[in-house]
Amino acid sequence: MTEPVQHRRSGESALLRVVGFWSLSAAIVNLTIAGSIFALPGTLAGSAGSAAPLVYVTGALLFVPIVLCFAAAGSRVTATGGPYSYVDAAFGRFPGFVIAAVLWISSVAGSAGLAAALVDQLSQLCPTLAEPIPRVLFLVGTYSLLAAFNVRGIRTGAIAITVLAAAKALPLLILELAGSRYVHLENLKIHTVPAWTSISGSLVLVIFAYSGIETALAPSGEVRNPTRVVPLAAFAGAAAVLALYISVQVVAQGMLGAALAHKTAPLVAMGQIIMPGGGVLVAVTATVSLIGSVQGDLVASPRVIYALARDGPLPAWLAAVSEKHQVPARAIVAHALVACLLAAAGSFTVLALVSGGAFCLVYIAVCAAAWQLQRTNYGGTTAPFRIPAGPVIPLMGIAGLLVVLTTLELKEWIAIGCAALSLGVFYAARVWPRR
Repeated sequence: MTEPVQHRRSGESALLRVVGFWSLSAAIVNLTIAGSIFALPGTLAGSAGSAAPLVYVTGALLFVPIVLCFAAAGSRVTATGGPYSYVDAAFGRFPGFVIAAVLWISSVAGSAGLAAALVDQLSQLCPTLAEPIPRVLFLVGTYSLLAAFNVRGIRTGAIAITVLAAAKALPLLILELAGSRYVHLENLKIHTVPAWTSISGSLVLVIFAYSGIETALAPSGEVRNPTRVVPLAAFAGAAAVLALYISVQVVAQGMLGAALAHKTAPLVAMGQIIMPGGGVLVAVTATVSLIGSVQGDLVASPRVIYALARDGPLPAWLAAVSEKHQVPARAIVAHALVACLLAAAGSFTVLALVSGGAFCLVYIAVCAAAWQLQRTNYGGTTAPFRIPAGPVIPLMGIAGLLVVLTTLELKEWIAIGCAALSLGVFYAARVWPRR
């Protein structure tokens, strides 16, 4: 299992290690705090009532062992690819490819879902965008501009991510602080605990909301001192995300009470209560948030395509690194093209459910890989992060994710399975004949 890693290290000499702690932490926040934070408070209130914050807390407890496993694996495997590289190093090339395929499916579906939500958001201000042709033209223009921006270099993309992360997090913090004056404690009382089916049914969407770390860590081959930076950025970014999601839900529920369950844009409603015109400001923040998430995905997810092309399953021309800017430009354009097509054809809810379910499968593989890498003392790095309590934490993460997966409906499983099967057949056609 050492050959693939040696190969990829030599193949990554053309990439620049310029991403530091702040840029990687901002990438995690930027990719995670997306459009869902502006809609999920109402959705969860509709399914779990006043106990909706418990769904976020349950999801947060589930995410703690996952973040620990990402930190451990990322400190040992420092090549580009993120979860793909972790699983490849731990279990071999084919399992690595399967996880890379599922990771890319989840990432491209997530990006498309957010882009679809962006058009829906803007169509409230410009109804013309709800029409099919203007919608498609807007999506093509957005992805074209962002792709052109990202092929100019990882440093440019990292700076943009840091700025966009601040541009979306600071207004949300201000909204929370201002809204806390209008919180009614009576609205936060849990009068009846919802059934487990209500809570578990919302967990897939919460997993989608919390997802982002797996994509943010894909460009590990461009991170400075990844053994130290990856664990620290993983903890800092995840802590900021969990705190922001939970606090937004609490303030929204405290302000809106039972009406929250009927709000499709609850944060806009909060802004309207706080000040005249506040709803418009929140809508602008939502737009910036969605653009930032799509931009963050275009920085990270194409690196999975690059890694697969570098190692053989995908055509080698997709692994080409531009001489001037030293980025995998062809992989970036390919990812943007597929995401744009999906966004034009799909809706946020369907794409989010498919993406959230696929992310669960990726997280299960990373939890298993993290323990395997630690158990075998894999990697040439010094002082890697070690998961405490042996296999207990990875097993906790896997068990929780398996429970969440039981809530997926048949149509989501069919979508994930068909996509994974197609890519598996493609892998067999390209790789096995060479043996």
